[in-house]
Amino acid sequence: MFHNPSIMDIAEKYKPLWALDSASALLEWDMETYMPLGSSKPRGFTTAQVQLLRQERVLKLTDLVSRAEKLTGLNDYESGFLRVLRRELDFYTKVPPKLLEDIIRTATEGTVVWREARKKSDFAMFKPYLEKMVDLKRQEAEKLGYQGHPYNALMDRYEEGITTNDVDRIFSPLRSELKGVLTKVLSAGEFPTTHPLEEIDYEEAAMKRVNEDALKLLQMPEKTFRMDISTHPFTTGMSIDDVRITTRYEGKDFKASLYSTVHESGHAIYELQMDPSLEYTPLARSTSLGIHESQSRFWENFIGRSREFVGRIYPSLKANLPFVAQYNEADIYRYVNSVRPSLIRVEADEITYNFHIMLRYELEKKLIGGEMEVAEAPTAWKDLMEKFVGVRPSNDAEGILQDVHWSEGMFGYFATYSLGNVIAGMFYNRIQKDLDMKTAIANGELGRIKDWLKEKLHKYGATYSPKELQKRAFGETYNPQWLIKYLQEKYLT
Repeated sequence: MFHNPSIMDIAEKYKPLWALDSASALLEWDMETYMPLGSSKPRGFTTAQVQLLRQERVLKLTDLVSRAEKLTGLNDYESGFLRVLRRELDFYTKVPPKLLEDIIRTATEGTVVWREARKKSDFAMFKPYLEKMVDLKRQEAEKLGYQGHPYNALMDRYEEGITTNDVDRIFSPLRSELKGVLTKVLSAGEFPTTHPLEEIDYEEAAMKRVNEDALKLLQMPEKTFRMDISTHPFTTGMSIDDVRITTRYEGKDFKASLYSTVHESGHAIYELQMDPSLEYTPLARSTSLGIHESQSRFWENFIGRSREFVGRIYPSLKANLPFVAQYNEADIYRYVNSVRPSLIRVEADEITYNFHIMLRYELEKKLIGGEMEVAEAPTAWKDLMEKFVGVRPSNDAEGILQDVHWSEGMFGYFATYSLGNVIAGMFYNRIQKDLDMKTAIANGELGRIKDWLKEKLHKYGATYSPKELQKRAFGETYNPQWLIKYLQEKYLT
């Protein structure tokens, strides 16, 4: 990948930083899966110290990177290498170690408190941590600098180059078009708003077998991948050869567990299919959260909720969940694609999901911009939920406390979920020009789809910026019309 001696020298010096990233990922995975609840404070200290060590080592590369940026004749990988490092250097140069440490500690302690607050539906428990985090993220935005809205500085951390102007341009047609699609779908009644299967209990061991069969259908590797359980499903990668996901088992409505598994597997497939030559470099990562989310949403919805995939998983459902026997494949297809305005983002259908993101996006902008105080947020959440989705939370557990993101300080993250849906729509439109995706799914040839995605996206890691990668793959960026077209065709025709 690298041929220039100066770039090769920097890459060699970067390897300890890669190791620190790998260790941090392992600490995060453990915190969400097996760490005792009482360990949050020492874990917060440990995590913060690892990040401070990382900051010190990154800043030592400043002069080398500055000199390398003057070089000419670099290939795409070398240019991408310097672009990613420059972003890291700018962050660590501008954000003081004390502020970084405060954010990490608050996130680690706040996440544990959030879990309890969510269980008890008690926002007051979590409020002091959220107030502190909002203040810290406002400070971060000011340190990073921005043009326009301060929220731009935080969104750029997750989606390089994105601004509120970009997101507003994308969300405007989505909001109006999908409102119309939702009205027509609810009126037609072809896709149910409720289904008896949502209330039937399942045994965790039986559902685990279904999820394992789904992993086999997705051809997930046995030696470099594993699945565990957590409150909030997630994916983390220690390396290209060690990627882990979690799922959840709530005891009923089996589609929630199944599609959490497929969703997180989509994230894992992306990380597992990066070019091995990128390992130990800053390019061995996704180029953005929007691109990453496009892969999870593509596998969960465009593939996992298709008639063809339902046909492939149906035998496992019948074999492991006895109550499924009274339903045919068409029934299961309608069940997994039920459409209704609902309160919980992770349980939302394809049509209403983006309204949940628009709500969070608007609240984050106001909190970071100083237009709203944390004490006002629970009521504002309920008001916007009623405006966008048409339902109103009766408590904070089904409202402002439902997501882990704010406890972990991930302000600027939420918009990338809808950006991922938009990009997934672009992939769905493009892939069908090269292969018959429905036939591939029906025949269990998902490897063909994985290979196509690897060539178009996965193998590059962070070599190209998200906008540049889209231009290479599609000739355009963040076009919401392909997502709208897909949803119209699926649900209205």
